[in-house]
Amino acid sequence: MGYRLERKYTFTDDPASADVIVVNTCGFIQPAKEESIETILEMAQLKKPGAKLVVTGCFSQRYQKELPEEIPEVDLWTGVGEFHIIDQLIEKGVKSYFTNRTFLIGREERTIFNSPYHAYIKLGEGCNQKCSFCAIPSFKGRLQSRPIPVILDEVNRLKERGYRDFTFISQDSSSYGRDWGERGKLEELIEELDKISDITGRILYLYPQTTTPTLIEKIANSPTLATYYDLPIQHISPKVLKLMGRGDGSAERHLLEIMERQPEGFIGTSIIVGHPGEGEREFEELKNFLSAFPFDRINIFQYSDEEGTKSSTLPEKVPPEVVEERIAQLEEIVHKKEVERKARWVGKVLEGYLEGETPDGLFYSLRPTIFAPEIDGDILINEIETTRPLQIGARYRVKITQQAGRELLGTLI
Repeated sequence: MGYRLERKYTFTDDPASADVIVVNTCGFIQPAKEESIETILEMAQLKKPGAKLVVTGCFSQRYQKELPEEIPEVDLWTGVGEFHIIDQLIEKGVKSYFTNRTFLIGREERTIFNSPYHAYIKLGEGCNQKCSFCAIPSFKGRLQSRPIPVILDEVNRLKERGYRDFTFISQDSSSYGRDWGERGKLEELIEELDKISDITGRILYLYPQTTTPTLIEKIANSPTLATYYDLPIQHISPKVLKLMGRGDGSAERHLLEIMERQPEGFIGTSIIVGHPGEGEREFEELKNFLSAFPFDRINIFQYSDEEGTKSSTLPEKVPPEVVEERIAQLEEIVHKKEVERKARWVGKVLEGYLEGETPDGLFYSLRPTIFAPEIDGDILINEIETTRPLQIGARYRVKITQQAGRELLGTLI
């Protein structure tokens, strides 16, 4: 969308001065939907006379019949299939346009907004899994994988523009290529990425049932990819996992054991609290597992009933106040574990990208390649040994010298 629009428009950070405001929404869980609505209404108040407010993405796709009636202030509604024609739809002045298919980027050009050196690369769109709590397949559709040559072409084109660090993402990255009836395609892609010099990266969103020991080892042995494992287990109780439509937890435990054995690896996960059927016994099992296993990062999500999902019809609902109390307990564990895990980096030398000065101007920040952007934090630089002028987005080595709670500090060497 950015590339299509910048051919006619100049980007601005001030919505009140914009001729076109585009809100790209998320419709995955209740907090995301609420944030989408709040943002749409806020932009509707800020838009100047004659400006157009455009709403696109998953939330508008999912509720394409209801939203135009409920929020008439929006000038154009589109979904997840129209990103590549957004400029044409604005020019035509249509009120609503949905193709009801998911756009999968090919060799189109892109505008990168958030970094001069890092870019996200889509491996595919959609999902073939049948998690009982998840509505994503209903508006994103089934898995569509991008061909390996197309992905490599995008990486090489962005490299020519100065991008060196890439995060590879999809709704289910470990199932990459299975829509073609083939397995091992993600390993093949990694082998091809390893042939591109002077780039770094990581893969997000590995699904337990399609992640294999071979893939884990391929990532660990890659000279390009960080030994970074993002495996959303969602829970560990066999009872709750079966209700979620995700097996019995044996796959998760086996894979995590293999990941733990990889040297200097980083393991992150996501869990859902309060799924129907999660009693005190199941919650204690989850809490004990999260306390015991050496996760580097744990994302906590509160369960929400999503219409059209099997989980929303299940009995044994967990009261909201109980869910909030359980989340509070887990957040204490997460905080303690993050402090403990970060301590292992003190005294070591990591490689990463210089992000720039911190907002208070007191430090420079460097994100190690083993950390994912905007998720895992960075290193605060309080001493600089190099005499060369610093270059934002360049790759440096940093020696971690101390820890202050959840913060790591180091010397740029």
